[in-house]
Amino acid sequence: MKITSDIVSRAQRGEIDALRSVYEQTVSYLSVVCSRYIADGEEIKDILQDVYLKAFRSLDKFTYKGEGSLRAWISRIAVNEAVNRLREKKKLSVFNEDVAIPDIADDEPPDIESIAESDILEAIHSLPEGYRTVFNLYLFEKKSHKEIASMLGISEGTSASQYHRAKAMLAKKIKEKIKQ
Repeated sequence: MKITSDIVSRAQRGEIDALRSVYEQTVSYLSVVCSRYIADGEEIKDILQDVYLKAFRSLDKFTYKGEGSLRAWISRIAVNEAVNRLREKKKLSVFNEDVAIPDIADDEPPDIESIAESDILEAIHSLPEGYRTVFNLYLFEKKSHKEIASMLGISEGTSASQYHRAKAMLAKKIKEKIKQ
């Protein structure tokens, strides 16, 4: 079942079956989104509860723009909640220094086709919190370094260097996994 404009309209009117449908069709995806930032399953559940409370309370401000638009909208809420949780708990350890990191010509990027998706996700999860957060915001959420800097209270240069370091660490971890 898809989230149609009819389901959105009914959910905006507060119809329980429509709200349940929105929840059921988005909860798995949002769990994955949150797990890119937060490792603890119980904390993810807490965040999702906050996400749905915020989303359902402000559903009247949402404008349906076609299939996937509600999922995209609620995903932004989830990302913001996860990042806010990291910031509140001071788990986000990004270096507040602008460090110029030269591009180092590596042999070749790892062949990710030969590695399981779960191993790639595990490698991403093993990145330090700050690196992982910047990496996810830039790569998956398509945020610019300027936007990331604003969200995290860091400079654009710090965001860029954190992303660069995250990519290098991730490539190293994947190459090690391939060798195993």
